[in-house]
Amino acid sequence: MGRRRAPELYRAPFPLYALQVDPSAGLLIAAGGGGAAKTGIKNGVHFLQLEQINGRLSASLLHSHDTETRATMNLALAGNILAAGQDAHCQLLRFQTHQQKSKNKAEKAGSKEQGPRQRKRAAPAEKSGAETHQEEVEFSVENLQAVQTDFGPDPLQKVVCFNHDNTLLATGGTDGYVRVWKVPTLEKVLEFRAHEGEIEDLALGPDGKLVTVGWDLKASVWQKDQLVTQLHWQENGPAFSNTPYRYQACRFGQVPDQPAGLRLFTVQIPHKRLRQPPPCYLTAWDGSTFLPLRTKSCGHEVISCLSVSESGTFLGLGTVTGSVAIYIAFSLQGVFLYGCCCCCVSGLSL
Repeated sequence: MGRRRAPELYRAPFPLYALQVDPSAGLLIAAGGGGAAKTGIKNGVHFLQLEQINGRLSASLLHSHDTETRATMNLALAGNILAAGQDAHCQLLRFQTHQQKSKNKAEKAGSKEQGPRQRKRAAPAEKSGAETHQEEVEFSVENLQAVQTDFGPDPLQKVVCFNHDNTLLATGGTDGYVRVWKVPTLEKVLEFRAHEGEIEDLALGPDGKLVTVGWDLKASVWQKDQLVTQLHWQENGPAFSNTPYRYQACRFGQVPDQPAGLRLFTVQIPHKRLRQPPPCYLTAWDGSTFLPLRTKSCGHEVISCLSVSESGTFLGLGTVTGSVAIYIAFSLQGVFLYGCCCCCVSGLSL
């Protein structure tokens, strides 16, 4: 699996921490920022239109949403609703597009542009006397509800995800608690202690089961607040007596050609940084019994995030050094390894 240099699609004016892709709308949503520190680095959520131009993928900025002093560290997408983790809070955003007709350029130039940034789309000109009309797309973003989701000594929401029908979202952070909220009111419906220490990732399955992984080296399966089982990835994998591993990421994925089939995927990384780092591992689990199916090494670069394609065919891994690797979900065989220009891949979406 040779390293390739990926072409640059978009360069954000701030550190990127989270990405989401909406394939149906051709949208790429990128978020991050410099936080509350007065460094001059802005905080924002950028909405980009993805298009194929001359056989190559292109991204153009539709709208830039200012998040003031709050950097967005994690994102979840449900239709046109975004759940954004900002410090110890979860902020719900709704984005919409509106098509409208505008008159000739001279009339438009005489009025001040206000409100959200607009992007024109080419449309056939219509002659009506001295005037011409063309369609425009206005992109708007509004803040909905916000709620504090973490209450540790240094509170920080580290992960957020929606359930299968987008009626609930779950959050986890530094205090080790899972909290589940109604959408869009953000009324809390469930709260329980899942880990001793930080929650690193969580995933909601279509059957209501919740998987959490934390800094206490545990991965747990829950039905509401009741523990169903603990995961043990080394049952059929390598054993390291002197190298403790922790679970870094977890994601559910469909089994291709099996509508009711479900797989769980987890990433395990060394709990401590070593001068000669041992490999990281990728594990596939049966989504109903939660028994490990296969485990494979995924290199010595520390994995920071995991993503599963909508079809369940591919897995994407991002590393702290900025590389992105693509694996076949069924066999865990590596397909591509890309070297990125960023110093850290904190968000990844397939």
